[in-house]
Amino acid sequence: MSGSKSCARLQGVLLQQLLDSVDSILFDCDGVIWRGDQVIPGAPQVINLLKQHGKRVFFLTNNSTKTRRMYADKMSTLGFDVTEQEVFGTAYGCAVFLQTACGLQGQKVFLMGSQAMRQELETVGIQQTGVGPDHVSGGPGDWANVPLDPEVKAVVVGFDQDFSYMKLNRALQYLIQKDCLFVGTNRDTRLPLEGGRAVPTGCLLQAVETAAQRQAQTVGKPSPFMFDCLASQFGVERERCLMVGDRLDTDILLGSNCGLKTLLTLTGVSTLEDVAGHEESGCAERRRMVPDFYVESIADLLPA
Repeated sequence: MSGSKSCARLQGVLLQQLLDSVDSILFDCDGVIWRGDQVIPGAPQVINLLKQHGKRVFFLTNNSTKTRRMYADKMSTLGFDVTEQEVFGTAYGCAVFLQTACGLQGQKVFLMGSQAMRQELETVGIQQTGVGPDHVSGGPGDWANVPLDPEVKAVVVGFDQDFSYMKLNRALQYLIQKDCLFVGTNRDTRLPLEGGRAVPTGCLLQAVETAAQRQAQTVGKPSPFMFDCLASQFGVERERCLMVGDRLDTDILLGSNCGLKTLLTLTGVSTLEDVAGHEESGCAERRRMVPDFYVESIADLLPA
């Protein structure tokens, strides 16, 4: 279905046919099943009923500020029947990527990220330096010669509320070394919040990329890595899998990149106007962001 590029409203017979055609359903979190700390009405019932009807349900989020355990705890509090193993956040995804794709188990990285990322890295045997504030010291003459940890094998960038000039400078000094790997959690450049917007990880990652004049490998949506990770762990067949999200440039594009059926919910970032813009663009890359189906809210799945 991901080849056809017109987006249909999912209801009635079409809804039943779609659910019959999939075994596994991947949900984005913020904007799809909750907004901030407020659950989307009907979302827990949808998730719990899908599982009762034998569907396998997973959660993919680009947010790197929580461990899988923290996500599972939050979801249980909100009324979802969820296990830690069903959650794939970028803190965990990044740890697995560094361990498996980069072979860094037992090694050390310079981490611009959260305590949650530190925990997920340590769980797979990767040490870090860099979490927490890095205050300005010395003057411009000293900054090109800041002390570096010789054991650091990679610079890893996630969401870092302590992001600073000194951290950016230190990351640059590591990345000047050609054998230093460069990995980011995700490239989201919009972070809508109740009452406004905030600076997301993608903006921080772009600052490091600009300073180092290098591109990072990223593990979050729309990169296929997290889907490949869960597909290999759980034996998920991509042709019998549905991706549900509220963002065209991350969730829906991930689905297109991985050959999944795609469903946009209108309770988050992207709108039908955005869909129409991609549909009419004549640009092949933008048309990959057109979902197969849309619903107002995932509560619209309840009738099936």
